[in-house]
Amino acid sequence: MDSNTDFTLAIEDLTVSFDGFKAVDSLNFYLDENELHVVIGPNGAGKTTVLDLICGKTKSTSGSIKFLNKELTKMSEHQIVNEGVGRKFQTPSIYENLSVLENLEISYPHGRGVYGSLMFKRSDEVLSKIKEIANEIMLQDDLETEAGLLSHGQKQWLEIGMLLIQDPQLLMLDEPVAGMSVKEREQTADLLKKICKGRSVLVIEHDMEFVERIAHKVTVLHQGKILATGNMEEVQKDPKVIEVYLGH
Repeated sequence: MDSNTDFTLAIEDLTVSFDGFKAVDSLNFYLDENELHVVIGPNGAGKTTVLDLICGKTKSTSGSIKFLNKELTKMSEHQIVNEGVGRKFQTPSIYENLSVLENLEISYPHGRGVYGSLMFKRSDEVLSKIKEIANEIMLQDDLETEAGLLSHGQKQWLEIGMLLIQDPQLLMLDEPVAGMSVKEREQTADLLKKICKGRSVLVIEHDMEFVERIAHKVTVLHQGKILATGNMEEVQKDPKVIEVYLGH
């Protein structure tokens, strides 16, 4: 029996070197089912690199990334998405000139590839899924709105919705509340709490107040290594963390 069968994500001994510099250094990291886990740490700690490694954008030098017990390090980005890993980057990649509904429709898993999209019929099943997701991301009244006209926060939610409609088992978000208003941050916190019922969510974030509001577990990265892991309270009391991170 493999010791990692219970984890949605099990990263072991993961290292990636860029010209001799270890951006991620022998990392061991575990993510439970339905867990909302936030990774924090100073700039250059390797946070985004970890997401790049999980989604296959960057290839590791050594080590293992198992998602639902499947090794991801040998898979292409496309295969990793098909396995059920969704990722949202810092800048939203939505189709600005299409409506909210069309953005969600394009992301619906049946319409893959140009041919698939052309042959795509707007069935009741697809529409009801779109409405369900729009409701979840608080855009139910904006289905006909052109995406480019949404507020910054709403664009971020739409992109989360575009991932949710593919029903990933792991959703990764890179600084989801950067540039949002206070109210939008609060709404995003509620959204993420809802999202993690039924999937694991991995978030990179700088906004400590937001982290405190959402995180089941927090991992502090520093120079490509884990400095501390635990709930927010434990991590905030950790002397190493105070020295490196909260002391600045």
